[in-house]
Amino acid sequence: MKYTVITGASSGIGYESALAFAARGKNLIIAARRMEELDTLKSKVAEINADLDVVIRTVDLSVTANVYEFYESLRKYQIETWINNAGFGNFASVGEQNLNKIESMLHLNIEALTILSSLYVRDYAQVAGTQIINVSSGGGYLIVADAVTYCATKFYVSAFTEGLAQELKGNGASLQAKVLAPAATETEFAKRALDLDDIQYEGVIPKYHTAKEMAGFMLELYDSDKVVGIVDGETYEFQLKDPIYPYVTRTR
Repeated sequence: MKYTVITGASSGIGYESALAFAARGKNLIIAARRMEELDTLKSKVAEINADLDVVIRTVDLSVTANVYEFYESLRKYQIETWINNAGFGNFASVGEQNLNKIESMLHLNIEALTILSSLYVRDYAQVAGTQIINVSSGGGYLIVADAVTYCATKFYVSAFTEGLAQELKGNGASLQAKVLAPAATETEFAKRALDLDDIQYEGVIPKYHTAKEMAGFMLELYDSDKVVGIVDGETYEFQLKDPIYPYVTRTR
């Protein structure tokens, strides 16, 4: 049996992507901090296909030790696709940002993603049909005012994943690395980024996609041979592209 791992699966893009992959007949390993939401997701998957296996892991990936323990707990599973979706944002000027929140964001958006990507590459680089998809942001290619630190974390995700894709290709690896870069999406992201109890998208945000739409884009990227799946910040059209950042091959 083969599995698709999705972190940050308790809501938003991760939640809808789990349902989208379930509709493809994929067994799932879903991870997040909130058990109740993961149980609900498992029930939804059963409605789609009761024969699928859904493994739940409750974990806070902003804690480094948890990241390694989480990966080790999955050793017995054959993982076909790994989706690093867990992450959160922050809107504040650099001089006024809450540094406790920023530390957690750096640990989750950068450190956890890098560790999990590295461990997966070590184990699956030469396994046919495998993919790793890291979720970045339009803010991983464009700096947004009052979100400088968040964007910097997503610039890292984009550059790291594009570089990984180039490295794997250069080494003749079977594993494909891809980066998904959403623009504004109707999820819990804005609530946590702005530290709000609730936020209304309809009639307030000029353009946005639903999490279900983004999950559809995730599948388009999954099905393609392209490295980058990005939402155009002006037209909000989804585009599949070759690597955007320049990559220089090191000579020895």
